[in-house]
Amino acid sequence: MNINVRPRRSLLYMPASNSRALEKSRDLPADVLIFDLEDSVSPEKKALARNEAIRAVNSGEYGAKELLVRVNGIGTEWIEDDIKAVVSSGAHGILVPKVSSTKDIMFIEDYLNTYGAKKDFSVWAMMETPQGILSSNEIAKVSKRLVGFCIGTADLSKDLGCSHPPDRSPMILSLQMVILAAKANGLIVVDGVHIDLGDNEGYRESCIQGKSLGFDGKSLIHPKQIELANTFFSPTMDEISNAKEIISAHKVATKEGKGVITLNGKLVEVLHVEQAKDLLNRASAIADLEKEIKL
Repeated sequence: MNINVRPRRSLLYMPASNSRALEKSRDLPADVLIFDLEDSVSPEKKALARNEAIRAVNSGEYGAKELLVRVNGIGTEWIEDDIKAVVSSGAHGILVPKVSSTKDIMFIEDYLNTYGAKKDFSVWAMMETPQGILSSNEIAKVSKRLVGFCIGTADLSKDLGCSHPPDRSPMILSLQMVILAAKANGLIVVDGVHIDLGDNEGYRESCIQGKSLGFDGKSLIHPKQIELANTFFSPTMDEISNAKEIISAHKVATKEGKGVITLNGKLVEVLHVEQAKDLLNRASAIADLEKEIKL
């Protein structure tokens, strides 16, 4: 599957120390599973979690899902052992917490090269510190391994000293800065988690807001959140139909020597055609992944 169009609508964090949860996640319809060695794992269980994560990604039982491992933070006693274990496993990449500068990514890349990571082994950065937000554009350019950003609103709100309401209004500027940096540099950008599992309406609103802001998907902490994320971050049938109409109308116009046309009363230019093609590529990739998961 082309890494640039691989679906990332739903990214589910799984505590890697919980082997039962890892087994259950095999049949979940999440696009991406993140086996967590960091926040959800107590210090005395770090080695256990690492071993369980490696066993899981090497099992070959997760089908077409993208498998990432969130390693422990830079500066911790576990980071080198985490990377050493993960690069030789079946994981597609690592998620690095609290990335604040280009030096952080270079530090990780040095370890990856030291331990023989394959060229297509990916790096994802958690954007959850004020310095990281301010440096997001520079960070986005620093490594060819870097595939995407994941927002961490809980840590960000703590460091900013701001409230964390469902609409994330105190952090909107921060979210938009990371989205801008990602989109300007061709990276995937994923919204943060909605931590109140009992607030179904708030979660729904956060998905709507995330898509409208330009996020490509949503980070999740519970399987019950998957369906809604997959729904909101998938192209709708109307969007797919409209995209096909745009491409078809543009082909006709091109044959007639027209550069600009109108469709259903709206102006259609080359940029709209490119957007339509991107949307259809995403829809096709989602259909392929869902077909493989169901097999």
